[in-house]
Amino acid sequence: MRIVALAGGIGAGKFLRGLASNVPPEQVTVIVNTADDMVINGLHVSPDLDSVTYWLGDVMDRDRGWGRRDETFRAMEELRRFDEDFAWFNLGDLDLATHLLRTRLLAEGVPLSHVAARIAERFGIVPRILPASDDPVTTRVTVVSMGRELDLHFQEYWVRRHAQDEVRAIRYEGATQARPAPGVLESIADAEAIIICPSNPVASVGPILAIRGVREALEERRDVVVGVSPIVGGAPLAGMADKLMPVVGLEVSALGAALVYEGLLAGWVVDEADRGLAPKIEEIVGVRVVVTDTIMRNDEVAAALARSALDLLGRTR
Repeated sequence: MRIVALAGGIGAGKFLRGLASNVPPEQVTVIVNTADDMVINGLHVSPDLDSVTYWLGDVMDRDRGWGRRDETFRAMEELRRFDEDFAWFNLGDLDLATHLLRTRLLAEGVPLSHVAARIAERFGIVPRILPASDDPVTTRVTVVSMGRELDLHFQEYWVRRHAQDEVRAIRYEGATQARPAPGVLESIADAEAIIICPSNPVASVGPILAIRGVREALEERRDVVVGVSPIVGGAPLAGMADKLMPVVGLEVSALGAALVYEGLLAGWVVDEADRGLAPKIEEIVGVRVVVTDTIMRNDEVAAALARSALDLLGRTR
């Protein structure tokens, strides 16, 4: 059974561990957001690719929610002693090896998709991990701070400034010029099931859909597309979707998140907390809705959630 998943970072990583335990992992292709990518202190950092890789490779720090397990931060601590402004994005010592390798290979002309495959191989990952594009795509936000408008990289807004600024606009720089990475459109066309992971619909999945040809490819496969709501009880489980969804005219709810994918979905999975919204979602978005526990406290819950998504499409083994 050939399955494609569209993924952001942490929430997607948890879900993908559950998915890979339900189906033959070699049949899974994960298309990952790269619009969070940023050069930090000369290193090309790919936050969502790394989160997905570390979760699937079972090396993620589950308590902290990001980075490698058993990580140390001696390099960042020393850099901070030189200049705190150089260390606003915390990179662990083990994590640095990933970024050093990626930066060197990219400088040698190796496409990001090949680099991602090499890193995944290092961690023994069987599912295929594809960046959404080998071309640069960047999520940028226009914010207001102390009466002034600032144009920020998403990571600057989220990590450096702790999402404290009022957001006025969001754009995906380079998306309309970017080509899908090799294998992206082909895997969508060939998939028996396509799952939109419980990721931020604006900052994580939005950039993937903005790349030319991707939304259209999904529209053609709508009958096999199911999504999992990242919004539970009117709030995101993690991240700042509640700050970004209103900017694009969406309410912060399981319904609002489903509307991001209107015209792309056959099914939508919501949490028990949003059972009352299910009929409204079915009516407005025109999808079948299943209600289950979507709070992935452990791998067992993630596996059950993945089964619910596949059941919605009649794709469980």
